[in-house]
Amino acid sequence: MDQSTNLHSAYLNPDFWTSGQVLLFDKPLGWTSFFLVRRVRTLIERNTGIKKLKVGHAGTLDPLATGLMVVATGLATKRIDELQAGDKEYLATVRIGATTPCFDLEKPIDQHFPYEHVDQRMVEEVLERLTGDIDQVPPLFSAKKIEGVRAYEMARSGSEKVLEPKRVRIDEIRLISFTPPDIRLRVRCSRGTYIRALARDIGINLDSGGHLTELRRTRSGDLDVSEALTIEKFEKDFLLLKQMGNSCV
Repeated sequence: MDQSTNLHSAYLNPDFWTSGQVLLFDKPLGWTSFFLVRRVRTLIERNTGIKKLKVGHAGTLDPLATGLMVVATGLATKRIDELQAGDKEYLATVRIGATTPCFDLEKPIDQHFPYEHVDQRMVEEVLERLTGDIDQVPPLFSAKKIEGVRAYEMARSGSEKVLEPKRVRIDEIRLISFTPPDIRLRVRCSRGTYIRALARDIGINLDSGGHLTELRRTRSGDLDVSEALTIEKFEKDFLLLKQMGNSCV
C-alpha cells in the first residue's frame, strides 16, 4: 500500500470496511465485474473475519475490457448511484471491415465487409457526426432488462430482438490513429453509453462493418485509473500486513 501506516493497520480492522470504503481497481482482461467484486469481498472477509460484507461496484465493464472499476464496501454501497453518475472516458480500438454478434471479440466474426474505400478524412467526418446527443441502440448482448429478462439471456436463446434506442451524450471522440483496418480512439461520454455500440455505428457510417477489439476505461467522474490498485497489489498488501502482525507477536 502507498498510504500511511495508520491506513495499513486499518485494513485489518473490520469496522474500516463495514463503515464504508471506496476502492479503485484496474480490472484485468478476461475478468467479469462480478468476479472482481467477489474477489475483493473474499480477500477482505478472509483477512478481517467479517462474515458477510456488502460489496458492490459503480459501473460494469465487459470481460474483454480493462481499466477503472469503482468498488464500494459496507455503508459506502449506498453511494453507488452517486459514484457511477459521472461521465466516463475510454481508450478504444475499433476494427472496421467485419462485425460480430456482440460488437466485440467475445463472439467470432459473423460478416466481412470492404473497407479499402475508407480514408482518414472519412473517419474524422463520421466521428464528428457521432459526437453530441445521439440515440444509441444498445447491444442485445448487454445487461439491460427487457420485461424483467436480461437482454444477454434473450440473445443467448437465439432472439434477434432490437432494443429501443436510448439517448446518450458523447462529448468527444478524438482520433488517436487510423491504421486500416484499426481506428484508435479516446472517447468521453455520459453514463450508459455502450462503446461496443459506438464501434458498430462507426462501421455502419463508414459503409463497412465495425467491432471493438480493445477497450480501457481510464476515468469515471473525477476518478482516474492512474490512482487504481491491481487486484494482485491488493492481495499482496494483505499478505504483508499479516506477516507484519505475526512478526510482532
